[in-house]
Amino acid sequence: MTQKRAAVVGAGPNGLTAAARLARAGWAVTVFEAQPTPGGAARSLPGALGRGTIVDFGAAAHPFGLVSPALRELGFNDWAHAPLPLAHPLEGKPAALLRPGLKETARGLGRDCQRWELIHRPMVEDPERHADNVLRPMAGWPPHPVDLTRFGLRAPWPAQALSQFFFREEPARVLTLGSAAHALCPPSQPLTASLGVLFNAFGMAGGWPVARGGTQAIIDHLLGRLRAGGGQVICGQPITSMDQLVDAGGRAEWDAVVLDLAPRGVLGIAGLRLPGRVAASLRAWRYGPGVHKVDYRLNAPVPWADPAVGGAGTVHVCGGVDDIELAARQVAAGQLPQRPFVMVCQQAVADPSRGPVLWAYAQVPNGYHEAYPGQVTERIEAQIERFAPGFRDLVEARRVSSPAQLAAYDANLVGGDIAAGAMSGLQMLARPRLTAHPYRLADGVYMCSAATPPGGGVHGMGGWNCAGRILGR
Repeated sequence: MTQKRAAVVGAGPNGLTAAARLARAGWAVTVFEAQPTPGGAARSLPGALGRGTIVDFGAAAHPFGLVSPALRELGFNDWAHAPLPLAHPLEGKPAALLRPGLKETARGLGRDCQRWELIHRPMVEDPERHADNVLRPMAGWPPHPVDLTRFGLRAPWPAQALSQFFFREEPARVLTLGSAAHALCPPSQPLTASLGVLFNAFGMAGGWPVARGGTQAIIDHLLGRLRAGGGQVICGQPITSMDQLVDAGGRAEWDAVVLDLAPRGVLGIAGLRLPGRVAASLRAWRYGPGVHKVDYRLNAPVPWADPAVGGAGTVHVCGGVDDIELAARQVAAGQLPQRPFVMVCQQAVADPSRGPVLWAYAQVPNGYHEAYPGQVTERIEAQIERFAPGFRDLVEARRVSSPAQLAAYDANLVGGDIAAGAMSGLQMLARPRLTAHPYRLADGVYMCSAATPPGGGVHGMGGWNCAGRILGR
């Protein structure tokens, strides 16, 4: 039997996962990557802030990492955990804390203790079954239908409505809204409660770990699995035409072409013939808000006003319920918030090999250009300083990445959109279009980026599911 052959365009986590699964099934696989090194937004940059530092270019903490069927099947398990998965500091009050364990978290939520348990218990008790249900296309029969029904009673709500209806006090509300903010859309949008509940449940069940030694460790593991199956990666090779898909041996015939690209990248490939309805859907694809990222080298730990925050791997820095909702509305309206939602990762709390670095980004309008140099950095630091007085005095060096700079380093991050497309409205469920076959674009041509189910994150499931469809599984 002639060995089947696949070309994969894009060596991000989804592209490499698809490639590794196909290679494991006996296919000959060649991966083409535009950048000099593989990894996409999951690269790590050793020495970026001086000797002994490791900076994650993009993804840092991994709420879906432990429960990802793809990473489990491919054998990645080198995770490091902070004492607390998540903290949300509040002005003049103790921080809201997501702790390992459902009861341990609930005990810190006052009058909302029982309601918090009621909302999250099904997902905490069996996180892998729920991950199997949600990290896949919504079309078709789910592997665990009873569990999906239990989750479905919570999922359709806007996070704003769920937090107001079920919870009476601010800590439970900000934990819900802060985790829902990973959708990069206002918490008044339907379905945002699904992310808030899932992120918190997975954090209580297994944590929000970091990859030991940097997120690049996940990429290196996937590369190892690909090469063990005989696959190869060609870097520094941007693909702008189907005619460029030629392997090292000069062969250009492929049984499958897999595109780990955002819709804009797919449409930019000359000679790619797509059905009219597919091309129209990709042209209509909406991109979401961007992020403006700043990495810091510090000379001491962050002096959080509530010392408990120092034990958290991830910190949501924005303030109370009103602050979160206002920041989201302003970004959606194309405005830079005075007090933006800032995501902070303290990876060194879990993994000291990272060195004295702090990872942070602010949510900003897509493609936001600063009114003056340093505008967004100032607002990020003002937000951190608000809950950690004296923070600025600890900064020894900064590495700033605007939305445009992020997109230049990874073309899938259009306008700084780290989800490769807005996670709101129908695009939360129908990625990249409403169809029973979301990974198939045309005969022999497939798509597996974060613009396909289940969306953004370093879990590899877009690539895993896509390769499964190619293999007929």
